[in-house]
Amino acid sequence: MKDELIDALSKHNQCQVIPAENKEILILVTDTDDTQEEELLKEKIESISSLKLLAMVAGFNTPKN
Repeated sequence: MKDELIDALSKHNQCQVIPAENKEILILVTDTDDTQEEELLKEKIESISSLKLLAMVAGFNTPKN
């Protein structure tokens, strides 16, 4: 099921999948332009049947003035 999940997540251009060293979890890095795009991507990810749990952490790259 893990390989199926990696394949499903990798189909999205905004996603980068990184298997964790313990091989029991995947790290998913996403890059979206706005909140609406982020919500649509989240809905698509949550609809993947092989996904058991999704925990999200937000990070922002704020440009320096």
